[in-house]
Amino acid sequence: MNYSKDIERCIDYIEENIKDNLTAEKIAAEAGYSLYHFSRVFSLCKEMSVMEYVRSRKLSLAAVELFSGRRIIDIALEYGFETPGGFTKAFRKAYGYSPSQYASRMDGYLQGGSVVKIGGYLMNPVIMHKPAFKVAGYGIETNVAEGNYTKDIASFWSHYDGENLESKMYEILAPPRHGEVGLCVPAAESGNATYLLGVIVDDFSRVTDEMLTVEVPEADYAVFTTPPVDTSEEKDQGDFVQVIKSTWKYIFEDWFKDSGYVYDEGKLDYEFYDERCHSRVDTVMEIYVPVRVRL
Repeated sequence: MNYSKDIERCIDYIEENIKDNLTAEKIAAEAGYSLYHFSRVFSLCKEMSVMEYVRSRKLSLAAVELFSGRRIIDIALEYGFETPGGFTKAFRKAYGYSPSQYASRMDGYLQGGSVVKIGGYLMNPVIMHKPAFKVAGYGIETNVAEGNYTKDIASFWSHYDGENLESKMYEILAPPRHGEVGLCVPAAESGNATYLLGVIVDDFSRVTDEMLTVEVPEADYAVFTTPPVDTSEEKDQGDFVQVIKSTWKYIFEDWFKDSGYVYDEGKLDYEFYDERCHSRVDTVMEIYVPVRVRL
C-alpha cells in the first residue's frame, strides 16, 4: 500500500501546527490511523519516529529564529520547550553548539545568497573523536586526482541529473537515521577517484550489487561547518556548491598551517549533509577532516 500521500498530509499538518503541543496521538488521528499503525508507517517512510521528526523541525525552525535578535528563552517557549535549558540541551545535541554559540558563528554570514568570504568564521572547528562506521550508497568516478584538496567534486551530486539515487538509496537501505555522507573512495587503476554518496548503516545486509560500501575507521576529526547561504524559495544551489568548495580549499591551504594539527593520512575525510542543507535561509553542511596533533 502506498502511504506517501497520507504521510505528506501529516507533514503539512505538522508544519501548520509546529508551535503547538503536538503529540503522536494527534498526528495519527489526522491521518485516520491507529497510533501503533501510524507510528510504524511514519518510521518506515521517514527513517525516524514521528516525535523525532517533530523535534527536529522545531529545532530547525528555531535555528532560523536565532538570527532575528529575539531572546533565546522566547524562542524556546514559542516552539514548545518547557525551559531554556531543555531547548539548549536539545539544540546542542542536534547541532553541536548551544543556541548562542550557533547564532554567534552564523552572525554576519546570511547575505541574501551572495557567496561569503571563507576565513575567520572557520577558525575554530570542533575537534572530536568518532568510532568506526559503515557507509553504503552510490558512486560516480571522477577525474579529480586524490590529494587535490580544493575538492572540486564536493557537491558533485548537486549537478547530477540522472536517476534519483538518493531516494532509491533510502528506500533500499532503510538507514537508522537521516543524513548523507559524501566521501572519496580509493582511486581506481585509472587514477580517478570515486565520489560516494551514501548513508550510515548498521551492516551491509541490504546492499545491492550496484552499490558501493566503505568502512570508515575511527579517527579524531576537525569538524567544520560551512558558512550559511540562502537556498530557500528554490534559489540556485550554486552559492552553496561554491561555499563547500571554498571551505575545503581554506582548510588545506590556510587552517592547517597554524592549527597545531596535521592531516591524518591513514584515515578518511568526508562531508555530512543533514536537514540543515535543504531549502533554508541558513543552509550549511559539515566537513570532517581526520587530524592528529603535530609533533
